[in-house]
Amino acid sequence: MDKFVTRHKKTSAVEEDEWKTEELFKKHKEECEVEDEFSQPIPWQKIEADGLDCDYSLLFDKEEADLLFNQLEDEVEYFTGDKAKLQVYGKTYSIPRKQATYGDEGLMYSFSGVHLLAKPWTPTLEHIRDAVTKATGHTFNFVLINRYNDGHDHIGEHRDDERELDPACPIASVSLGAARDFVFRHRDARTGSSKRQIEPVKLELAHGSLLLMNYPTNTYWYHSLPVRKKVKMPRINLTFRRIVKNKQKTGIKTE
Repeated sequence: MDKFVTRHKKTSAVEEDEWKTEELFKKHKEECEVEDEFSQPIPWQKIEADGLDCDYSLLFDKEEADLLFNQLEDEVEYFTGDKAKLQVYGKTYSIPRKQATYGDEGLMYSFSGVHLLAKPWTPTLEHIRDAVTKATGHTFNFVLINRYNDGHDHIGEHRDDERELDPACPIASVSLGAARDFVFRHRDARTGSSKRQIEPVKLELAHGSLLLMNYPTNTYWYHSLPVRKKVKMPRINLTFRRIVKNKQKTGIKTE
């Protein structure tokens, strides 16, 4: 990825971390369980920008997407109490959506002061996971589920760059329910004296769609699901990930 990472004899701490992440990506790419890429012949749309590499497609037709949405409404058990809150700069806030985690036994996902243990896969989640694997060629052992009741529920800018995630395997985001805007913003276009003029990338994630966020997207781009008050219907989003068990406490984080 020399296009994005410049190496000199003397490097900054950020550049050094990026170099380590790139080397880690190369190592895990060799170990990652990957079938033939895009093994299921569905039409893909490539989405690219400076350091952004995504693929987008409709994975399920409306009839199947409707069925899956209703099944998830019956099966998924969302967190409550302290697990429905997060910490930002030492302060605790209620999460403006519902969350749940499912996956292989013993897996845990940590972010913003929250540690979420995976519940066992349900039949519907296994079906969706297997469909994603057939479409992408990648295997996944964990899913984070976000349920947005309407357009008031949202998620702020963030990167899915937690150290326990396998950098060689993309994050696969399946959307069911109301179509919502999804916005990417380059990290250098956010704040600071070195702020660059880089246009955000905006998508509308449709009912039954699959967005594949490939490396190095989550190194350089933040993403969000902003408030859309005109949206009155619920949406369920499933982000399938591959967690490396021995990195849950000791892995390298990008920044």
